Amino acid sequence: MQLCIFDLRRGQHEGQELDKILFFFPADCSFSMQLSVIGLSEGLITFTRIFSPEAACEVIEAERHSHVFYQAEPDIWMVMVVEKNKESEAVWRSAAVQGVLKEVHSLFTMFHGSVRALLEKQPDGGLARSHLYSFIMDYLNDFFVGKKLQLPSFRDCLRERGTIQMLTIGREAAIEVQSLVRVLESSCSGNTPCNSLILFQDLLVSTTLSPDDTANLFTYAVLRLTPHALSYNMNSWSYLRKGTAASHATVHSSLPNPGSTSEEFQYSSRDTSPGRQGSGYQVPRPLKRDKWSKGKDGFLVTDIWGSDAGCLNCATPTVWLQQTGECVYLSIYQHKNLTIIILIPVSSFINGEQGISWVKQQLLQNASLKILKVEERLSRGWGGENAYHVSGYRYLLADNDRNTSRASPPGKVTTLAKKSLLALGKLREEVDLEKGRAKRDDPGHEKDLEVCIRANNNAWIIARSTRGKELYMVLEKANETLLYASDAVEQFSNRYCDGTFSID
Repeated sequence: MQLCIFDLRRGQHEGQELDKILFFFPADCSFSMQLSVIGLSEGLITFTRIFSPEAACEVIEAERHSHVFYQAEPDIWMVMVVEKNKESEAVWRSAAVQGVLKEVHSLFTMFHGSVRALLEKQPDGGLARSHLYSFIMDYLNDFFVGKKLQLPSFRDCLRERGTIQMLTIGREAAIEVQSLVRVLESSCSGNTPCNSLILFQDLLVSTTLSPDDTANLFTYAVLRLTPHALSYNMNSWSYLRKGTAASHATVHSSLPNPGSTSEEFQYSSRDTSPGRQGSGYQVPRPLKRDKWSKGKDGFLVTDIWGSDAGCLNCATPTVWLQQTGECVYLSIYQHKNLTIIILIPVSSFINGEQGISWVKQQLLQNASLKILKVEERLSRGWGGENAYHVSGYRYLLADNDRNTSRASPPGKVTTLAKKSLLALGKLREEVDLEKGRAKRDDPGHEKDLEVCIRANNNAWIIARSTRGKELYMVLEKANETLLYASDAVEQFSNRYCDGTFSID
């Protein structure tokens, strides 16, 4: 696997080609190899624009490699080149790989702002390269087992990256949660209210942010902040390792052991991209593992924003909100299985850390009892990790407008036969292509879609899409007739989806 980020506005003159390279993995590739990969990618982008000036290039399938493209920002491209493998275990969906590129860029901009802004701040590119290198390598760390990189494979086809998993709660619990949210909003001084997210376990309970900002913060919380992430040193893709096999790509790299927190893994000692002057920058490492811990007062603390290890008053991290472009302090309070993320506008306080301390005191004084009641009620009503299992069904339900999804528990998905998952992966690939065609033909209209196929093992693989919502399902025991399978989907739609996917 090779992953590169480059800027088409840079390095346009002879002898300056290296200047366009902002990130390249593996870092120990020679400059000639890096330029070869980026030159080919740039040529493919230019060539495909002849036929599709409006829609950016997304994937090129060659005989030996898949080239997956993502235009992260105007003229700034991310490209992943993956060598094809004849083994069925190495089958992946290009949209899922592109989802990895989208996710890492969204998280990067949340913490550091846009890549273009960093390039404008320091035109030689050193600042952007240093931030990109440390951030993406910390991100890729979660995908490695030894020297094996686990890409999202066909075993992952009943999950949707970049979406939020919501906790379903009853009316009384919802009233108590809303009361808590009002207290959180009033914790800030001045006229600007605080935004907040409330999570129970690894599920979202409440948010006051836009869907895109919610998705970014939810993803980060599941990666590094929730009790599971803190106690188990795990990541959101750990379920991939439960299977007997996954999509592996062998790479030759100086990447450290994924469990290592050695400070030797630094930009200055590992980077081989141009602009080595970036090695002198102090770069925050928000994705570095084992750097969040719970303080005695219940608030999470971290030293990855440049403070000394073990400090009592660590610097409060900040993030950028995508919808408003506002910079906010990130303050996290945790009680048992409840994680509360409070976003405090930087503009609210002249004296930053003192103001944050005041907000924390207000929260503890005014919201402690409400937090106890909400956690207790949610714990009583929680059905465990199999709470959203539906007997006889293996499903994925996604709402693209709200960036939400719900799926069968990973442990249940592993009971499916390989042939069923391979068939679903191929079906999802076809649906992705059809959605792309429909979007190009009529961007303002979403096409309704229904596909049912019979796998080699007689399982029914079903996809339905309507009004921005998608349902994917595997029925291995509904092998009598297509009518039987269709009735099973109707029953599921009426009971769990308010009839959204029912056929009139």
